[in-house]
This record gives sequence, C-alpha cells and structure tokens, in this order.
Amino acid sequence: MPRMLQPPPGPTTVGGRRDSQSVSMFQSFDVKADPSQGSERVARLREWLEKEGLDGFLVPRADEHQGEYVAQSSERLPWLTGFTGSAGAALVLKDKACLFVDGRYTLQAHHQTDPSTFSIESLVDNPPDKWLAANLPKGGRIGFDPWLHTISEAEKLRAAVAERGGELVAVEHNPIDTLWSDRPGPPLEPVDIQPQEYAGRLAKEKLADMAETIAKGGASHTILTDPSSLAWAFNIRGHDVPHTPLALGFAILGADGRHKLFLDEHKLSIKIKAYLTQLADLFAPDTLEQELALLAKSGASVGLDPALAAEKLRLLVEENGGKVVHLADPARLPRAIKNAAEIAGTRAAHRRDGAAVSKFLAWLDGQQPGSTDEIAAAQSLEEFRRATGEELQMPLRDISFDTISGAGPNGAIIHYRVTTKTSRKLSAGELYLVDSGAQYQDGTTDITRTVAIGEPTEEMRERATLVLKGMIGISMLRFPAGTRGADIDAVARMALWKAGLDYQHGTGHGVGSYLSVHEGPQRIAKSGTEKLLAGMILSNEPGYYKEGAYGIRMENLILVTEAEEVKGGETAMHGFETLTLAPFDRRLVKPELLTADELGWLNAYHARVLAEIGPLVDGETLKWLEAATAPVTRKTA
Repeated sequence: MPRMLQPPPGPTTVGGRRDSQSVSMFQSFDVKADPSQGSERVARLREWLEKEGLDGFLVPRADEHQGEYVAQSSERLPWLTGFTGSAGAALVLKDKACLFVDGRYTLQAHHQTDPSTFSIESLVDNPPDKWLAANLPKGGRIGFDPWLHTISEAEKLRAAVAERGGELVAVEHNPIDTLWSDRPGPPLEPVDIQPQEYAGRLAKEKLADMAETIAKGGASHTILTDPSSLAWAFNIRGHDVPHTPLALGFAILGADGRHKLFLDEHKLSIKIKAYLTQLADLFAPDTLEQELALLAKSGASVGLDPALAAEKLRLLVEENGGKVVHLADPARLPRAIKNAAEIAGTRAAHRRDGAAVSKFLAWLDGQQPGSTDEIAAAQSLEEFRRATGEELQMPLRDISFDTISGAGPNGAIIHYRVTTKTSRKLSAGELYLVDSGAQYQDGTTDITRTVAIGEPTEEMRERATLVLKGMIGISMLRFPAGTRGADIDAVARMALWKAGLDYQHGTGHGVGSYLSVHEGPQRIAKSGTEKLLAGMILSNEPGYYKEGAYGIRMENLILVTEAEEVKGGETAMHGFETLTLAPFDRRLVKPELLTADELGWLNAYHARVLAEIGPLVDGETLKWLEAATAPVTRKTA
C-alpha cells in the first residue's frame, strides 16, 4: 500500500518520537514502576506488622469503591510493589511476600517487581484466600483494610484464615497511607452534567425506578458504591480517575425516594449544586460513616451488593444495630442495557473514531520500518482522534485507557504499557499490536488492530487468521434468550483450540456509555454468568501471544440486538451488531483458512467500513481505505 498522510498538527517528530511537550497528551509514557523500592517498603511494612502483632497484611489494587481505575492517592499496590496493572493484590507476611495477578499481567508482573522480594501467584487459580488456607502459619493473624475489600472477598478471606485457626483483623488505619510519605491528596476535579440527549433518561426517572427496586429487594435503603452507578443514576460525569469520567462519591438511596449524595463540594459549581439538590440532599464524603451509623441505629435495612460494597459498610450497619440485605447494585443492570439515545450516541462515536483510526492506520502504513517507535505511534493515534473530533464537532474528552502500543515481543505482553524505557522501534518482519479507545460525550470506544510491519511470516498470517476466525464467529453468532457469556466464549477459541493454541484472557467485557471501558456485569468469558440482553455492549477480542516474539489481538465492540424470528425456525434469536468501523490488515489474512461464510462476513464488513468511513476521510487516506477494504479472495488454481 502506498506511503502517505502526514499526522495532524500536534507534537513534532524528534528522533522517531513525537515531542509531547508541544501539546498536552492524555497519556504519559513516564516509567511508573520502581521495583528497586519494593524491598525497603516491604521491610517497613513488616516493622508495622511487628508493632501491631500481625503476621501479614493484604494490599489489593482497589480503592473504597472497588473500581478498576483509581485515583493517584489510591495507588497503594504500585507504591508497594512496582506493579502497575489494573488488577492484583499483594500479601506481605513476616518471611515472604506474594503478588497475585491474572493471566493478562503475568509477564508484566515479573518485569515490574523485585523477584527477590515478591513471588508471583495466580489471582485466578490460587487467589489470596486459597493461598492463605494452604500456607498461613497456624493461628496467624492477617490484617486488612475493610474499605478496600468487598463483603464477598472478606468472607472468603475470613473462612480461609479460620481454616488455619487464625484471625482476619480489620485495621482502623491503612499502614500504607502512613508509610507513603509523599502520597497525593484526593482528587477534586469538577463534576459535569451529562445532558439528556446523550443520557436518554432523566435522573429523577432512574432514581424512581431504583427506589422501587430497593423496596422489592426487602430493603429500606441501599448504598451506591460504584462511581459508574453514581454517574449513571444522577446523569453526572467527573474527572477523578484516569481516562474514565467518574466523580468519586457515594449515595444512600431510600426506597421512600429520599436520597443522600456524598460528594466533595469543591467539585460542585453553583449550577451543579442547584441541579443535584433537586435529586438528593448533599453531604461531605467524610460524613458517610456517621450518616450510615445513624441510619442503622434507626433500624434501617440496608441493601449492599456483596460483590461491590466494601466490608466496612457491612460492619458499620451491623455494629450499629441495622440489618444488611444482600441486594445487587440497582443501577448496574439498567446501566448495562443501553437506551435508544445511548445506542445512537455510541454508533456516532464509533463512526467518528473509525475515521480517526483509519487515518492513523493509513499514516502508519506510510512509515518506513524502523522509522517510528511505540510511543510515537501512540501519540500519533491520539492526535488523529483529537483532530478528527474537532473536525466533526465532538471533541475528544480523553482516551478510554492507556494505549497498548506493542511492537514485536512487547505485543505478547497482554496489557503492555509502553514507557520511555521500554519503547521499541516498529521494525520490518514484526507485528505491531495497538489496543486503544476514546472517550467522547456520546460514547466510549475500544478497538484493537494488529498490523504487519514489512512482510509477515506464514506463521504470523496463519495465527492471525485463526484469531480472526474466532472474532468473526462471535460476530455472526445467533443465540436464544438466556444465553450467558460463558456459553459462547468457546466460539471465539474454537479455531485456536483445534491448532493447540489459546489465550489467557476473557473474550469480551462490557463497555459503558461515556463511562468505564470495562463495565459489568456482562462479559464473554468462562466466568461470564450474566445473561446477554438486548442493548448490552461488549468487546469481542480473541488473541494469540507468542512470548518473546509477537502478539495478535483483533477487537471490535458489539451490541446485543433484539431477538428476532429466524425463517423456518422455532425460537427467536439474539445477535450482535458490530459497532467498530476500521479495516483489518489484509496482509495477515490467509483466505484459504476462512470458510465461505467467514470470508463473506469479512468482505461485507470491509464494504461497510468503506461506505460509512469513506465520507469522513479524503485524499490519500481515502485511497488507502479503498485499498485496505478491497475484497479478500481465494487464489484460483
């Protein structure tokens, strides 16, 4: 394909890397991990253990809201260990320390931690509760911060420790907060209103529905602990955590329609206060414990989601005479089922984002192998998103997560984060994996493409095609009501399994509407037990990773469609509408490995990309797009 396209105005290229000083970037490439500090910090934590008469302490990757993305002031796990992944936990005992991570982060954890200080354990196969049940010294006392563990987690930990005749001890003050001398303060970013044209429903209507759900659940009140639920319920957005438009806070919702909202007033303008006071009484965050204790003393029955709510909340209710009712977050499922306005917004966001990604892929295809590196590519992609958003009058609000920009062996690190220390050139004969997303006010995007730099090997082409077959399989799937993500996960793996290959992550996660790029409860994974309902948005992203060589992942976002009758059939079937619009690298496709239906899907998808994205680009990009979306055909004898 021809070389073409200059990146939009923005950071200038300096020595193969773009100079981020000339414009503010949403992503930093500074080295955040510092394994060298682990030994000294663990030693100081052990001194604290000795003073408190404890045998160990748990440090999860969590904040008081149990969110995946946390504010800088809650980055306790990376401060202690050096590990910067979005899921994990550390357990520090008197004579050993373990870091628990899932399969996405195994390689990263080894790179970011001191092996003489931390052993790496599986967060999935051997999580802290199982590890403690097998390894805790008899009668051991394990400390934990009850604000940083859910009710369900605490139950498992308590049972595991009891098996060894030990005790799980809730500490009043987290020792990390004391040891961390330069810990940042809590975020105080402004709160915004999400207009009804994008939210689709008034907040008062949502709150009325949730009050009814609380009453039906046998509770007088519930606590919204998830900032995504808070944002959705009150139609607000914030800027307290990286790349996800959340305002950190809590709400106590009453079945009687009277609600209390706990947000720092420094985040609230006069306009926002006037808006929110129509929906709830406003309180300072540090009064939550006091208000909850008073509520419990009045005999309230408080609904708490065991999978989301902090153990501290359960303790506050029960220790003050209240009753805890296990009640699912009443916003979680309604938030996952997008309404018509949210669906229209996400379609518009994906067309806009598809234009930006296509411009980037065209630019990338015009670079000489070895002339650019992972940081330069990530910066250019953000610039294309920023410029395209401005052109189409919907500004880029943020990226939706740190761009995974991995060349060659770095692409095999599933959740790789490029830094100034690790950035590699995009060299001939390698694959480049770029997983990225954007936050626009009308929608959240997430897309992965794997690109050949120069000529790919036959093995690369074969395995990329097996991954593509899995992605197409999910895309074409029809399924009856009641189907769960766990029921279809194998469809994405079938072609890989036949070749003796697999990948160590789920196939798909839920995605929010100008909210979190990782949104539950829906997911396509072996652990995906939530039914897939019309209006849910998920990712579809099978992959293959050859350690030390390359990584392949292909990802589109998909929308669950309403069940429809099938001609000649007896059961109405749901399906998926593909939202993401950008070409796949045809150089990585072996058409002889695709069935006629798979090849038909690929060519129809590329025709749709050209039809919908073509009008949004011009000049050399349009020429590139026409070539990139040309039909893939099998060779004839």
